[in-house]
Amino acid sequence: MSGEVVVFTIVSAMVLFGALGVVSTKNVGHAALYLLITLISVAGIFILLLAEFLALVQILIYGGAITIVLFFGLMLTRIDEFSSIKDTVQRPVAIVISFLLLSAIATPFLQETLTEKSLVESSLRTLGHELFTQWLIPFEVASLVLLVALIGAIVVGKDD
Repeated sequence: MSGEVVVFTIVSAMVLFGALGVVSTKNVGHAALYLLITLISVAGIFILLLAEFLALVQILIYGGAITIVLFFGLMLTRIDEFSSIKDTVQRPVAIVISFLLLSAIATPFLQETLTEKSLVESSLRTLGHELFTQWLIPFEVASLVLLVALIGAIVVGKDD
C-alpha cells in the first residue's frame, strides 16, 4: 500500500467523521465546527489530486468565509427562542430517505470507471471555463442566498 493511499484513507475518514458529526450533533455551533473539519479535509483530497488552486479556494472561501458567516449568523440569533424545540418523530423517516437519496446519487458514480485519459483531460483551464460559463449563475445565486441569510440573521438578532 503506497503512502498516497494511506493519506487518502486518513483524509477520507476525516471527511466522513466531519460529515457525520454535522448531521448527528444537536448543537449548531458544534455542527459548524464539524463542517469546518469536513471542508478542510476535502481541501486535503484536492491536494492529493494535485489541484492546489481548488484546495486553496476550498480553504479560503468555504472553510473560512462561509464558516465565519455561519458563526456570525449564530451569534446574532436569539437562542432562547429555540430552547423549546425537541426531536420529532420524523427523524427515522428522514434517515431512511437520506440513505435512499445517497444511494441514488452514488449509483452512477460507482458504475462509471474513470480512465487515466479522462483524468488528464480535465485541466485547470477547462475547469475555469466551466466555472465562468456554465456555473456562473448558480454561484451568483448562492452568494445572494448567503447575503439574504446574513441580512435575515441581523434582522432577527436586532433588539427592538
